[in-house]
Amino acid sequence: MIAVIDYGAGNLRNVCKALDFIGADIMLTDQPAEIESADKVVLPGVGAFADCMQGLQKRDLLEPLMDFAHSGRPFLGICVGMQLLFDVGEEMGEWPGLGLIPGRVVKFKFASASVPATSHQPPPASSQPPAATSHPLKIPHIGWNQVEAQRADHPILRDVTPDGYAYFVHSFHAKTAEPSYTITTTHYGYDFPSVVAKDNVWGIQFHPEKSQDVGLQMLKNFIDL
Repeated sequence: MIAVIDYGAGNLRNVCKALDFIGADIMLTDQPAEIESADKVVLPGVGAFADCMQGLQKRDLLEPLMDFAHSGRPFLGICVGMQLLFDVGEEMGEWPGLGLIPGRVVKFKFASASVPATSHQPPPASSQPPAATSHPLKIPHIGWNQVEAQRADHPILRDVTPDGYAYFVHSFHAKTAEPSYTITTTHYGYDFPSVVAKDNVWGIQFHPEKSQDVGLQMLKNFIDL
């Protein structure tokens, strides 16, 4: 059984639908006892780092989640849920995270620059990477962008299309304390970690439930652990 954590954040239903589509046995819960008995945990989320941490605190879910992660069972954070895995988030001031993966969550900061345009539509399966079209960098980073493997041997990347595309919506990104925690990177002005992992704790910055084959395969790799 996979416990999908309900702590008042957005997008929980879409993540549940994606997990159900690939055959996962799930329960949407905010109950510590159900988290304790689960085989795996998924921590999704859309919104601000501080609000999401407060949502966990108000429901007394911090200790159950920490105990679960330290038990060695598989733990996956998605979008803001991934950001909460880190030591500190810099959105709306500095806020302590769960501290399960060493590093910080920081806002995109650009010098004068331009990048290849991201798209709100997925690239055709046979397409080449989009041509570089100069335009000012915008925050949030919204649209389809390439996911490049840094640790191709990690189990989250099993059978995932190399250099495939995923759908992003975010203004902040992780900075891992060690390169080994970065499983994939994505370029938006500069490279940032788009999939991270430390032992049994994994994180996906993009929306796997909106990322077609790339995202669904990563979710499948998680439930198949």
